[in-house]
Amino acid sequence: MKEKLYTIPLNDAVNANDECPFCYIERKLEQDLLDFVLGSSSSYMESDIREKTDEAGFCRIHMKKMFDYGNTLGNSLILKTHYEKIRKEMKEKIRSHSPGRSRKGLFEKIRPASQKDPLSDWCEKKDHSCYICQNLEETFQRYIDTFFYVYGKDESFRQKIFHGKGFCLHHFGILTDAAPRYLNQNQYEEFCQEIFRLMDENMARLQEDITWLIDKFDYRNKDADWKNSKDALQRGMQKLRGGYPSDPVYKQK
Repeated sequence: MKEKLYTIPLNDAVNANDECPFCYIERKLEQDLLDFVLGSSSSYMESDIREKTDEAGFCRIHMKKMFDYGNTLGNSLILKTHYEKIRKEMKEKIRSHSPGRSRKGLFEKIRPASQKDPLSDWCEKKDHSCYICQNLEETFQRYIDTFFYVYGKDESFRQKIFHGKGFCLHHFGILTDAAPRYLNQNQYEEFCQEIFRLMDENMARLQEDITWLIDKFDYRNKDADWKNSKDALQRGMQKLRGGYPSDPVYKQK
C-alpha cells in the first residue's frame, strides 16, 4: 500500500520497534500539544485558543507537564483568564449551594444520600477536564481508525504487526475492543489469533528480561552478560501500563 500523509506517523511508530507503537504515537501527540499550547507559536495569545483552555482547563498530570515544560509567562497568562472563569463559576455554585442538613434535625438530610452534592460534582468535573487530554483523545482515535484501515488493506503492514513486540496492556485492550467495528469476520479471527499469540510471547519475553535483571544482582552473575535486561524495568512498566517511565522531562525547545 502506498504511504499517504496520514499513515506516515503510524508507520513511523510501527517501524520504531517499540514495546507499543501506540505509546510511541501518544507521546508524540502529547509533546506536539505541549508545543502548541506553550511553544513558540504562542497559541496562548490567540483569543479562540484561550477561550478553549479557559473552558477545559488542565488535569493535574498535564498541569505538572506544563510547569516542567517551561514558559512561565505563557503558563501565567493561561492561568490568569482560566482563574477568572473558574471564580465566576465557583461563585455561582456557592451561591446556589444547599447544605445537606435541614433545620429540623442535625441528621435529617435534605438531599438523598445517593445524590451527589452539586458543588462537589462541579469540582470533580473540573478535576477531569483537560484541554490537552481532550485533544489527545480525539486525535488518538483517528490513529485507531488509520491502524485498522491500513491493517485491512496492507499485507506487509499486517506482517510487521505480527512480527513486532505487541502492545502495552492499555492499548491492547483498546484494539481488541475496536477490532470488531473495523474488520470483517475472517480478518477479525486472524487478528485475534495473531494478536493474542503476539501478546503472550512478548509478555513472556518481558518477564524473562525482568527475571534476568533480578538475577544479575546475585554476586554469582556479576560477570554474566546483561542480555536484554538493562532497560527491562522501564520496558516492563510500559508493557503493563503504557507510557515511558524513564523519559526525561519534556521542555520548551
